[in-house]
Amino acid sequence: MEAILDQLLNIGELLLQNGAEISRVEETVSRMGLAYGASEMHVFVITYSIVVTMRLADGTCLTQTRRIGHPAGTDYFRLEACNALSRRCSRAPLPLEELQSEVERIREQPRSRLRIYGGSMLAVGSFTLFFGGGPADMLVSMVFAAVTCLLQEYLMPVCMNRVIFNLICALLIGLGTCGCVLLWPALQLDKIMIGYIMLLIPGLAITNSIRDILVGNTISGALLLTESLLWAGALASGFMLAIWITGV
Repeated sequence: MEAILDQLLNIGELLLQNGAEISRVEETVSRMGLAYGASEMHVFVITYSIVVTMRLADGTCLTQTRRIGHPAGTDYFRLEACNALSRRCSRAPLPLEELQSEVERIREQPRSRLRIYGGSMLAVGSFTLFFGGGPADMLVSMVFAAVTCLLQEYLMPVCMNRVIFNLICALLIGLGTCGCVLLWPALQLDKIMIGYIMLLIPGLAITNSIRDILVGNTISGALLLTESLLWAGALASGFMLAIWITGV
């Protein structure tokens, strides 16, 4: 049962790292624990921590705590895989070895670079057009969206936290955008920036934080909301600094 509890924490970690709301993580871990024979499940989740106590039929209590590292980012493919696994186990619990292999398969599921880069460029280009930019503005914003994907892949792992990454990324992209506008005055700086910023703005995190607060997970919701506002503030500061440096 200790090994099963460890795998439940692994599933909770995958859910939390890939964009799931707190209530989903708590419910998934609780349902799977009950399916594997626990008489009671007590799950406490905040932004970067999971604490689970499993009470067995004989009265024994098992408790494990997991400190969550950097979020891996929103990945609905992994979320769906975790949800599908939890539903399978709720209907008919898998043997421990099979459960371990399924969790590892989800964890090692490769990310399609083509899908990430293409989706990011399509989203940024679409928002640039939506907010009134022209075809040239769209192309510039799409190029910088691809640059951002490179920064997320190589720069984010060495940054202390998401706030520092957003500040550095916004500064670098802001300098590049302002440089393009200086070289080509016909470009609209505001349209490019507002389209590009939609790629990094923590919209899902803010939505999840408000939902957590509304359903009663006040601590985790407040923590995530505060963190999201810091992310957004870092983005704004990076762009403002780039505009101040270049004088555009």
